[in-house]
Amino acid sequence: MKVLISDANVLIDMEVGGLIQPMFQLPYKFHTPDILFEEELDEQHAYLLEMGLIKAPLSGDILQYAQQLMAKYPRPSRNDCLALALAANLSLPLLTGDKHLRSATKREGVTVMGSLWLFVEMENHGLVTKESLTIALKKMKDGGRRLPWQKAESQQPSK
Repeated sequence: MKVLISDANVLIDMEVGGLIQPMFQLPYKFHTPDILFEEELDEQHAYLLEMGLIKAPLSGDILQYAQQLMAKYPRPSRNDCLALALAANLSLPLLTGDKHLRSATKREGVTVMGSLWLFVEMENHGLVTKESLTIALKKMKDGGRRLPWQKAESQQPSK
């Protein structure tokens, strides 16, 4: 089963859109840095561990690399740099919607995907319908999530 590293915003996108259950039914394992989980997700999203999210421990090498990333890229947050360092260290793709983190991820040669990629994967695996994705997108937009809205809406079925 393929492993994907996720930052917090993609997980929250899926939660706001009501897509957590189908996301965790995909044939992937979702990992997030343990520090990121404790600081950003544990208080309100601890149930994600029961759904299948795995807290990945960070070695000294990964923490050191994250510090280098923070010095090199001032815009992604510390926790974002932890996710990038983990993905780079393990040669795994990173799930994020954060534009600054996406930019740094590409410069570091790490494969990056986001919420819209997960939409396609869930639909391709028969876990959601186009109509349910349209509803999820509306929930995300109404919830103030920051997706590439022009691209997202152009991929939706006509009304």
